[in-house]
Amino acid sequence: MTAILTNLFDGVAYGMLLFVLACGLAVTLGLMNFVNLAHGAFAMAGGYVCMVLVNRMGWPFFAALPLAFVSAAAIGIVLERSLYRHLYTRSHLDQVLFTIGLTFMSVAVVDYIQGSSRVFINLPAALQGQFDVFGIGIGRYRLMIIVICGLLTIGLQMVLAKTRFGSRLRAAVDDPRAASGLGINVPQVFAFTFAFGCGLAGLGGALSAEILGLDPYFPLKFMIYFLIVVTVGGSSSITGPFLASLLLGIGDVAGKYYVPKMGPFVIYTMMIVILIWRPNGLFGRTAAR
Repeated sequence: MTAILTNLFDGVAYGMLLFVLACGLAVTLGLMNFVNLAHGAFAMAGGYVCMVLVNRMGWPFFAALPLAFVSAAAIGIVLERSLYRHLYTRSHLDQVLFTIGLTFMSVAVVDYIQGSSRVFINLPAALQGQFDVFGIGIGRYRLMIIVICGLLTIGLQMVLAKTRFGSRLRAAVDDPRAASGLGINVPQVFAFTFAFGCGLAGLGGALSAEILGLDPYFPLKFMIYFLIVVTVGGSSSITGPFLASLLLGIGDVAGKYYVPKMGPFVIYTMMIVILIWRPNGLFGRTAAR
């Protein structure tokens, strides 16, 4: 029972991490109907910014996390204003080809600048190791991830569902022409949303660096995980990807612990079963446009 609860805790932490990494893609794909396969590149950018600030410049880890978010968001806003906005009305195939090209370009750039070796972020002593609660091993860093990601999830859900910006975003997605006629600056709403999604990816990349490691091929290795989370959860809300992240995180950790030889296949088996049962995902619906 202790081993089960420890694996459950690790699975929840991993699922929360997957959600923060993938929720930016859920926002751009589900709320903006834009397929951004370069999402992992923004996560990698945030991770490397955090690594450089902490490992090489001596910044405190918690001070570097906001910079990871801001740097990825800044890169996102520049690319959105210069490149992405021209593809909003294009087909999904055009969007896929364009963004996968950006992914390979980012891999080449990071490999040239940082090299191909995997790096990790030096954590403060307070986040290292673990402590026992009724015999359950609780990793300090994973506990921090659960707390941060949980607060982000609640905040993001409230922004999208309860604020004026959330209603403007939904209106801009459902009918851009009508939204413009009502005085909503649709390009500005899309630009801010895209930048915020990229910032979340950058924050997720910084938080995941210690667990997953950072190397130039990070966007390619974890692209499939981002897509699985959004596909299984459904791209029409944040609730779906959140629950899908938890489910897949727990399943992946349990599979690798109990059936190590078949562990990597567990998450794909879960995806197939769920999509057979719910072809549009757990909370999916047909796209509005």
